[in-house]
Amino acid sequence: MLVIFPIIILISFVLYLYYKVMVWKTKDPLEQEYLNSRSKIFMGVFIFFFGINQYLFYETRLSLFIGILFLILGVLQFRYGIKATNHYRNEYQKRLSKS
Repeated sequence: MLVIFPIIILISFVLYLYYKVMVWKTKDPLEQEYLNSRSKIFMGVFIFFFGINQYLFYETRLSLFIGILFLILGVLQFRYGIKATNHYRNEYQKRLSKS
């Protein structure tokens, strides 16, 4: 059970780095914003599961407070990334329909 959290943390961090590199490679500002919003989703997942993993590893009161802070920050980052991804996807589809 405890093995799943490090795997999720590693996968989400790798996907975060992948999307950040893709932001640097593309020249289109709209596509950059879209890819950046996708990276925010995976950063939120990373922070969320990192907070859970740290509490389960240490099980102290301090790690509980830090874990709760990480959970809140992870959820906020994830929600912002989802909203931004949907917004930029719609903008990209509008641009394609005009062409």
